[in-house]
This record gives sequence, structure tokens and C-alpha cells, in this order.
Amino acid sequence: MTRKFKKLTMGVALGALVATPVMAEKARQLVDINGMRGSSAERELQSRGFAHVSTHKNSRGYAYSYWWNRDDDDCVQVEVYDGRVETISDATDQDCGHHKGAAGAALGAVAGAAILGALIGHKSHHREGRDYDETKTAEFERGYQDGLHHAQYHNYNRDDAYAHGYERGADERQANLNHHHRRGGYSRIAQFRDVEGMRGPRARDILRERGFARVSRFGDDNTRYSILWRSESRQCVQLTIADGRVYDVRDIGNHPDCRG
Repeated sequence: MTRKFKKLTMGVALGALVATPVMAEKARQLVDINGMRGSSAERELQSRGFAHVSTHKNSRGYAYSYWWNRDDDDCVQVEVYDGRVETISDATDQDCGHHKGAAGAALGAVAGAAILGALIGHKSHHREGRDYDETKTAEFERGYQDGLHHAQYHNYNRDDAYAHGYERGADERQANLNHHHRRGGYSRIAQFRDVEGMRGPRARDILRERGFARVSRFGDDNTRYSILWRSESRQCVQLTIADGRVYDVRDIGNHPDCRG
């Protein structure tokens, strides 16, 4: 092999080495986080260079958080339920509020600020895997914002994407307001959400001490429901008890037996 050929070969190899980017740590490399408690998963992601961007909840009890690795230009979505990581998956740069690269520039040139705003507003989990084009994305975002902010349903284009967006926005609004007792001003209310997870009899005793009386119960051997009424504050609460523990507790607003 001649010296000139050796130099050429080394130059090509070195050029290829320099041009090869460092591969981002994708979701498939983070599967060991699945099953962790949320706090442990957060520490683990931070130790790997990820920073928290945002968290969104839905009324079914799922929380979706987005994490961005600046060094790798990588965005991942972490799904948490009942305090533990269920899944971790790749997300788009837009989900983490970034629009870098030629693709982002092309989208901006074609779709304009409205679509870029739409991508910032909602996240991948809101769309539930549906692949919308630019026009559908704008309709979805309009519906999502209307539902999120409790605006009137206004589907003037009769577009399914708007309807889907409105449903997802309303769902997130409900989840974000789960702490609220749906009462304003200075109305005195009794706390009840802290009994979730307790044994059924213990939860009922605590609520009885706070002025709740059981007015109805139904269900079977697997799952039982109790309706409790507190006339002083007009709170109508439903307990869902499964395997002997309070699985869910919520103010249902009204019930035929919640009166007086």
C-alpha cells in the first residue's frame, strides 16, 4: 500500500468518524425505569441528562411527563399511573417545546405560526396516536384549547379533529381541577380525599366523624360503592371499595339519596 493511499484511507476514516453524530439515548434504552416509583424515575432521568419540561394529567388517573436531553436533542414521554412508571416512549422535539432542524423550518414555512402554536399547545398523548395533517392539527388545537378553558363547543367546520381536541382538553381540565370542591366563596366544606387507599371501615369512621352519613350502598363481593351525604355543606361523596380498600373517592355532586 503506497503512502499516498494510506493517507487517503486514514483521511476518509477520520472524516467519517467526525461526521458520525453521538446517538441520543432513546426510550428503548430507558426501559429499566419502567415500574419505578415516580420520584425514583425522576432522579434516574436527571442523572442521565434529562430535564423535566411539563406534566399533564387526565381524569382516568394517568400522568404524562415530558423530559428533554439537551446534549442529545432528545425528548421522551413518561406515563405514570398510581405512582409508578407504566411506559416510557420517544416523543417529538415539539412535545418538549423545541423546533430545531430543517423539518421544523419547513413546517414553519408551510404551516405558519398557527400550526407551530398548536404543536406547542398539546402533546402527543393528547392525540392518542392519531396522525393529523396541518389542517387537522389546527382544528384539534382549536378544540383542545376550547375544552381546556371551558369555552363553548364551537365546531363550525364540523370536523372530527375539533371534537377530538375538545374532548381531550375538557378531560385535562377536569384532571387539573380534581382538587377543587366545585364551590366558591367562603363555603365551609369537609375534607374527604385523604381516605383514599384506607381500609373501608376506617375510611367510613373518619368520614362519619366529619359529618358524613351513609345514605346508600350497592355493588357485589368484588367492588362495593357507598354514597355519603353531609347536609351542612351539601357534599355528596361516593366511595369505591375494592379488595377491602378505598380505590376511589369523589364528590359526585348529587344523588337521589343525597338530600335534606
